[in-house]
Amino acid sequence: MNTTADRLYELLPAIHRIRDAEQGYPLRELLAVIAEQVAAMEENLEQLYDDQFIETCAPWVAPYIGDLIGYRTLHGVVPNVASPRADVANTIRYRRRKGTASMLEQLARDVTGWPARAVEFFQLLGWTQNMNHLRTHAHYAPNLRNREKLHWRDTAFDTIAHTVDVRRTGIGTGAARHNIPNIGLYLWRVRAFPLTRSQAVLDPNIGGGLRFRFNPLGTDMALYNTPETEEEISHLAEPRNVPMPLARRWLKAHLDDYYGPGKSLWLELDGNPPQLITRNNIRICNLSDIKDGGGNVIAWAHQPAAGSGLVSIDPVLGRIAFADAPATAPLVSFYYGYTISIGGGEYERGDPAVPVIPVKKVHDGAALQPALNLVQNGGTVEVLDSRRYVETPSITVNAGKTVVLRAINSARPLLAASGDITLTLGAEATLILDGWVISGGTLRMAAFPDTLPRYLVLRDCTLVPGTFGAADTPGLVVSHAFAKIELERCITAPLHIAADAEIALRECIVDATARNLIAYRGPGADALAEGGALTLESCTVIGKVHTRQLTLASNCLFVAALISGSDPWKAPLWAERRQQGCVRFSYIPPGSRTPSRYHCQPENNDQQIWPQFTSLHYGDPGYCQLLQSTSDKIRRGAHDESEMGVLHGLYQPQRETNLRVRLEEYLRFGLEAGLIYGS
Repeated sequence: MNTTADRLYELLPAIHRIRDAEQGYPLRELLAVIAEQVAAMEENLEQLYDDQFIETCAPWVAPYIGDLIGYRTLHGVVPNVASPRADVANTIRYRRRKGTASMLEQLARDVTGWPARAVEFFQLLGWTQNMNHLRTHAHYAPNLRNREKLHWRDTAFDTIAHTVDVRRTGIGTGAARHNIPNIGLYLWRVRAFPLTRSQAVLDPNIGGGLRFRFNPLGTDMALYNTPETEEEISHLAEPRNVPMPLARRWLKAHLDDYYGPGKSLWLELDGNPPQLITRNNIRICNLSDIKDGGGNVIAWAHQPAAGSGLVSIDPVLGRIAFADAPATAPLVSFYYGYTISIGGGEYERGDPAVPVIPVKKVHDGAALQPALNLVQNGGTVEVLDSRRYVETPSITVNAGKTVVLRAINSARPLLAASGDITLTLGAEATLILDGWVISGGTLRMAAFPDTLPRYLVLRDCTLVPGTFGAADTPGLVVSHAFAKIELERCITAPLHIAADAEIALRECIVDATARNLIAYRGPGADALAEGGALTLESCTVIGKVHTRQLTLASNCLFVAALISGSDPWKAPLWAERRQQGCVRFSYIPPGSRTPSRYHCQPENNDQQIWPQFTSLHYGDPGYCQLLQSTSDKIRRGAHDESEMGVLHGLYQPQRETNLRVRLEEYLRFGLEAGLIYGS
């Protein structure tokens, strides 16, 4: 019996309980049934009380409480307002502080989910001084000796006085700013992602063992700060509160705020435990290349003097220079910028749908091949850190078995191969790669002699574009005609897939590094070979595509073009079977041969409509991010009025709209707000 039934039974007189025991407890069983209904009524009464408060009410009640206070609903697809509970709870608080800069900043941050800063541009107008109201800070001519003020000019943290700009404010980095009624809401769309205790990469071009790079790929990379949470709601955001690339002079002046464990940046020497390089030994400087007369790099600038024990860091280029060769490999912890959680990283990815045992754990850059050999009959190889794994393994999965090679959620390991990585899968075997960054070696699955399927799944992986040889050398080659491949949240070099195979991509980037190179085709030496049946959802494809069948392309961007005058391809997007499949809510390059289209761009071959990007170079913070100058037919052209392409799931247009809706209510009369993107 439950507690409620026991309580009711104890209320009965003892004589009835004795008689009930003599008859086999029929009365107690009756009370147990009654107790179930009593418990249900008690729970309902408690919930009715909880429903009076927005913090504890049931989800369906939140809109009704919002209606009582005049709450206006927003686009629910945006993650921050998918449930309006917090937004409704903040409504009264917002109204009490209506029109203040700190309130508008908090509103922008809550509604969009992006870091924000509110700037009252009328405070930055230079004007003729009045003896009754002196503004000694409002000088038309800035103090050229104040490096910090000059560093932040024309940014969200600018404090230099400006002349008036009478244009109407709007959205985008080119919006009008400095005018009496204008308020600017700066928004940062690029996020800072951590990389913890990764091995710094020795520069191979200059000897001495003194020069390293933060980027595990061995290329230059801008370092970011990790945003600090604002402790007071009345506090306006400062540079340390938003994700921004670290500048040399700023970092040098505020090194204590950014360097050290738990902060934006720190260096260690490998060991057990690792030895932290102290702040006193760190120098911030420009480590740009020094070239000879022939343009060859011969050294880095500002190399620390030998024997000084100093370590120089360049946050703009992501470089490290030691005064003396370190005794052990340097480990680096830092932040890098990107817009969305794909391609692997130290973010929450979730576990594979079906756990596969046994689990073999690998860490500290140890060899993967012994662990892979032990799980050929099914199992998981799990990597526990973000180290470099320098080897070229071969992966074998026995027939009917499943092997998972994955990184844990808080890790982003790099597999630096020096050749092709062979995938040997038995009949109906499954291989899952999860959370890996792979460079230098193409994943290759050969053609097997039987007609049974093989299954290959890549989740949150990066096959680094441009690191496998030539610019359009493939990252994945599948020659087995009966293979089934799935890619989720991946960034990959070109794909060469057998014509009879099937491949599905969701929230992926396929990058041939140039519009007129080949992003997708069949395997082999024939550059015109058709690839397998292709399904894409919310993907960006950079390069030409030739597929036997375009089963579905939804909310996608195909960034492709033929080589002018000499291209043997018939079309930049070329599907052989145009009677099957569908392309919907996508950008299709003019001249493409596709199956039926539905609400695609450009309509009527309008050459004025085409996607413009912040960058198409892998590793840049704005990689595959659409510029504000891109037509709204693309920026709001998806089926749910979000943007086409891999960033569809960020719902950036809906975030803008939600903020506009809120500003109509909370902006002071006579003021106008402009949305300006800081990144």
